[in-house]
Amino acid sequence: MAFRISISNRLGMASVSALIALSGCASTPEPVIGAAVSQPRSDLGQANYSQMPSSTYALRASDKISVNVFREPDLSVENVRLGVDGAVSLPMLGSIPAAGMTTRQLEQDVSRRLLAAGLRTPMVSVNIAEYASHLVTVEGAVEDPGVYAFQPGARLSTAIALADGPTDVAKREQIAVFRESPQGIMIAKFDYAQVSQGTMLDPILQPGDRVVMGTNGLSVFYQNLLQALPAFGVFGVAALNNN
Repeated sequence: MAFRISISNRLGMASVSALIALSGCASTPEPVIGAAVSQPRSDLGQANYSQMPSSTYALRASDKISVNVFREPDLSVENVRLGVDGAVSLPMLGSIPAAGMTTRQLEQDVSRRLLAAGLRTPMVSVNIAEYASHLVTVEGAVEDPGVYAFQPGARLSTAIALADGPTDVAKREQIAVFRESPQGIMIAKFDYAQVSQGTMLDPILQPGDRVVMGTNGLSVFYQNLLQALPAFGVFGVAALNNN
């Protein structure tokens, strides 16, 4: 009996060793030294994706702002959220549109409204307290799928890092990014290895983006086989004993 168990264990260990050797073939590609690729590939649907962050920021629904009116604490507010309609509620002025404006433009608009309401020489400053509109959904073969907040200027690689990176069964050359556009939901494809090398565009994220890391069916097979090996060894010994 001991001899039979030994054979079974050796077969199991050999299979495990072979699978480990196969899994060790994947490695992080060497980065290409020099300027990273900044041009999108239209054949992969990347035409509307950019590497350059915007130099200005337009307020969006759900963002939080602070509005300070100099020497007028009763007219100032802290951490007020833009509504789903993009409007913000301010003392004396009520609800006013804010989405689509820069902080400078909103300062000028609030100053003009306060002046029209009777306040002499209003001095207004607007600051962004929280980019609450900036959420990205990361799904598929990543370690920790979920919805993540990100700062303006963050990239696709940032979204994957927020989800703790690809799993062992990830099909890294198949990352789909879903993005809303005036034409509807558009889909672009990216290769994680090429993005990591700098040989493919690492695009700036937009609020509402959805990132899906593909799954490698062959890797799933090996993962399932690894999990089944201990049980296979037990049943293999039982079958031998019954003969």
